[in-house]
Amino acid sequence: MNKISINNYKRNWWRQRRFQYNIFLALAGIIAFIYYAILGSLLIAPYVEDFEITLFTILFQGIGYLIMMGIANIFYNLGYWIDKRYNKQNSDNFRSRLYKAGCWFSCSLPLLIPVIIIIEYFVMYACKQPLRPTAFYEYLNVVTSRYYATI
Repeated sequence: MNKISINNYKRNWWRQRRFQYNIFLALAGIIAFIYYAILGSLLIAPYVEDFEITLFTILFQGIGYLIMMGIANIFYNLGYWIDKRYNKQNSDNFRSRLYKAGCWFSCSLPLLIPVIIIIEYFVMYACKQPLRPTAFYEYLNVVTSRYYATI
């Protein structure tokens, strides 16, 4: 095969998998939003009055995610560029591994949002529960009240 036909083969290989890549991205976004809604409602909403999930927020976040999918598709072209530049032996194994690594990376990014919700909960709210008197403090109150009663 000459260089032009190899480049055409690579370009077509990457084009054929773009739809599958976008399906994976869409599923990752839906799953991430479901986790965000559940974890946000359970962990953040009891502490923050402004946390709400409405039709407007769903539409706003959906449009934002579509924009991010567009940016991810721009970076998808990076896979073809790396394949063209560094895959001198025209190895399908190299190409397939590159695609899988990029797909896993791209699909894991939206799932960082639920992880951030969990981190925010533990950093901001988990340690700020109202303090309950422990047995030690109750004992201390009993001892001091007895001491002051004898004075």
